[in-house]
Amino acid sequence: METIKTIKGVDEETWYKLKKLSVRDRVTMGKLLHKIVEEYEKRSESFWKDILNHKGTLTNKEAEEMHLLVRKHRQEYGFRQ
Repeated sequence: METIKTIKGVDEETWYKLKKLSVRDRVTMGKLLHKIVEEYEKRSESFWKDILNHKGTLTNKEAEEMHLLVRKHRQEYGFRQ
């Protein structure tokens, strides 16, 4: 016997779209949700890999120069350090 699960916070329009997708693709709601979760995890992982492995826009030398310039500017105008 299967148990009934509920999803809180799903409005009628979203629920209707989910049911419509399920019918269109001829899959059960459970399989559709499983597919949605897998796709979401894959995209999230890919997104963070792109960000973390992306080559920086500044070289280390440029970053150090910018850091020193900001430090000097903060000292000149009395900002906290």
